[in-house]
Amino acid sequence: MTAPFLTLAQILNRLTLTARWALREHQPGTDGRCPLCRTPDCAVATAARDVLATIKLTR
Repeated sequence: MTAPFLTLAQILNRLTLTARWALREHQPGTDGRCPLCRTPDCAVATAARDVLATIKLTR
């Protein structure tokens, strides 16, 4: 389905799934750094956490 036909609940569900996927991919390794970005404080993981926190506030 394309975006103009999605309900708000469907959009929030897709955002949630995408944020969770990003957190799984950017989970820090044993050295404390992101395996993809190779930085200790990954911007992608921070953004995904912010999205999940915002979605939690709306539900």
